[in-house]
Amino acid sequence: MRSFAWTVLLPLTVAILGLGAIVTWMVAVPTPPLERRVPGLDRPVRSIRQKSEKRELSGTLVTLEGKPSSVPGEWPRFRGPNLDAIWEDPSVTLARSWPPEGPRRIWSIEVGEGFAAAAIKDGRVYIIDYDRDKEEDVVRCLSLDDGRDIWQFRYHNTVKRNHGMSRTIPTVTDKYVVTIGPKCHVACLDRLTGKNYWLIDMAERWGATVPPWYTGQCPLVENDRVILAPGGPQALMVAVDAATGKELWRTPNPRDWKMTHSSIMPVVFQGIRMYVYCATGGVVAVRADDGTILWDTSEWKISLATVPSPLALPDDRIFFCGGYDSGALLMRLKKEGDRIIPAVESQLPPQQFGSTQQTPVLYKGFIYGVREKDKQMVCLDLNGNQRWASGPQYRFGLGPYMIANGLLLALDDDGRLTMAEATPEAFRPLAQARVLEGHDCWGPMAIVKGRLIVRSSTEMVCLDLTAN
Repeated sequence: MRSFAWTVLLPLTVAILGLGAIVTWMVAVPTPPLERRVPGLDRPVRSIRQKSEKRELSGTLVTLEGKPSSVPGEWPRFRGPNLDAIWEDPSVTLARSWPPEGPRRIWSIEVGEGFAAAAIKDGRVYIIDYDRDKEEDVVRCLSLDDGRDIWQFRYHNTVKRNHGMSRTIPTVTDKYVVTIGPKCHVACLDRLTGKNYWLIDMAERWGATVPPWYTGQCPLVENDRVILAPGGPQALMVAVDAATGKELWRTPNPRDWKMTHSSIMPVVFQGIRMYVYCATGGVVAVRADDGTILWDTSEWKISLATVPSPLALPDDRIFFCGGYDSGALLMRLKKEGDRIIPAVESQLPPQQFGSTQQTPVLYKGFIYGVREKDKQMVCLDLNGNQRWASGPQYRFGLGPYMIANGLLLALDDDGRLTMAEATPEAFRPLAQARVLEGHDCWGPMAIVKGRLIVRSSTEMVCLDLTAN
């Protein structure tokens, strides 16, 4: 009996003492106030910081042994000096035929996996590259003579392989070189020394969303202003001062359109200079002076990936094209009172024309481009009607093309370069050679004084196209 009482009373006593301790603690320790759960406050710390404090970004400048070339000339940005992918230099004669091995190779270098292509100015070649081992974006300044690095500017950026990493082209002015990295980092450097003026993360500063397959937008620089399209919640497009990185104007984003792989193109309509951009939900045009929206339309948009840029045509028209069976669209700008109205003139089915990646070339009143459906080069008139197609024996895939001194140059996926006459009469090939051994040779070409720079996914090559 005594053993039973002890068995019952001991646990009961312990329980009473424990309850007393809990009551004492609750009285002695104040209860923290409970806050109502607000959507957004449970995001990762980085997401909250993006809206408040601006994290200081920095990089490292490395000076190397390369020397600038004495070869003059410039191809200073995406699609060249006039943003039209046309090079004309009457002082240079290009060869109209090549030996079996192709044009002479001046130099070649290894590059990080991607499609980032070259800009050239005053004997220097500029590219943005990626170092996977060190997890760094690398802005490289190379010699046009031998491809050796003159300087490199590096900053940390963790990028996983997603069909390549870097895929944009720098813009070079007399003073600056401006680049956009795969995750929306914008760097402005001294073009001669590589000194860093500023480094901005568009995702952090303006809430940009890094596009699928990373950033493909190339920076536009005009009058020492860097024009960008972050596609952030409050910043569809922005202009910043090249010297300081200070924001000069900002375009609101009422439709919440996001960044694409397309690049901003200047268009002049009745004396009004505007910047036209293909965003995720449609096309927008803003006044170049202050970023005011002049017009927008959802008549042209691509569901998967918007890559080609707008192509301005004569008579106030703009040509848009895309891949994934989007076809193409012709639009004419009209003035109604104080308003500018973008009116659709016609839509081209994919069988007629469409382009997955490259922007067509307007040359002497005709449009040249590679059609997505059958990968043939075609020539169209200004209404989109076909003048000729290259035929099934000449297919070019997703590779770049341009016009150099009246000759059409086109690179296919596997590095085969074709030269043809740029004429609306017929497709007239002159020469063809394999100039790269890699694959996915999609980066746009650059040329000065007959020196052509092309790349595969992992190699960049400089070729001599001159007639010796």
